[in-house]
Amino acid sequence: MAMQPKQEREVWGDPYRSAPEDSREEWPEPPGALLARMAARSESVLLGKGETIGLAMTAMLAGGHILLEDVPGVGKTMLARALARLLGGQFRRIQFTSDLLPADVAGSSVWDARSGEFVYREGPIMANVVLADEINRTSPRTQSALLEAMEERRVTVDGVTRPLPEPWLLIATQNPLDGEGTFPLPEAQMDRFMMRLSIGYPEPREEARMLEMLAAGERQAPEQLRPVVSLRQWQQMAEESRTVHCSPELLAYIVQIVQATRTAPELELGASPRASRDWLRAAQAAAYIGGRDYVRPADLRAVARPVLEHRLAARGAYGQPDRAAPRRVLERLLAATPLPGGKAAGR
Repeated sequence: MAMQPKQEREVWGDPYRSAPEDSREEWPEPPGALLARMAARSESVLLGKGETIGLAMTAMLAGGHILLEDVPGVGKTMLARALARLLGGQFRRIQFTSDLLPADVAGSSVWDARSGEFVYREGPIMANVVLADEINRTSPRTQSALLEAMEERRVTVDGVTRPLPEPWLLIATQNPLDGEGTFPLPEAQMDRFMMRLSIGYPEPREEARMLEMLAAGERQAPEQLRPVVSLRQWQQMAEESRTVHCSPELLAYIVQIVQATRTAPELELGASPRASRDWLRAAQAAAYIGGRDYVRPADLRAVARPVLEHRLAARGAYGQPDRAAPRRVLERLLAATPLPGGKAAGR
């Protein structure tokens, strides 16, 4: 599989560029063009949210899971359905409630009278894109059923371990303003989300355009979208993105920022080694989407907050942590730490 022609992205003397790569099997259309079409079609059903769509695609290409924190009605389910449709994959939605059981998610063994034995009945987790809607409304026991799946890409039911389909991507949602009857996600589960994103309300112009399209019967539903890539093509692109070169200087920068979060006095919990890995993979995916085979500082900057912020926990007085502290500390660290080349990330 070939990426975009080298003459379109080669920069003489760029210290972040990798050595020339071996020739790869040609595709009928460059991966960058396919990914651009995916983003454009997603934005046709979620108007004006190109930045969020781009970050979601970056996380998915990097093999990561997404936590969408937002108020109801802004298009979280629509985004998940659109991305699943464009992948040509199977989509399933799980509405998390207080009485949901782990077997309702992972599946269970049921007695088959014909065969005289127990057989596995698939749970909704057996899909390519799974939407865990209002994940914080279910019990910690049921939330924990996702831990193995998110990290190992497998589920264990009645002692039998089964692999999840490839690719397997989880998009979870929660309303940050509604705390009644909810169970906050533990740090171990928060750390398994590559990115935390927010869609936000549409701009007045985009909301007016949406209403005009609805009135004219032109609004496209996610189910009407045609797949842009096959699951096999997506897997190939995901594997290629992991080969994107990252210079030792940028790797050292990742370590420097992550280490700084662990010693910041305002934070109870800093970024984990998994956060370092996810930051690198997300930057590689961002570079790949941009048509490059090497990571630039701008790629690290673009994904830093979505990857790192939700993993940080603030110290609190009398059990009331400062919820704004993680963002404030991260912005300070990014602004104060020079990138290779002499620029700070916050400038």
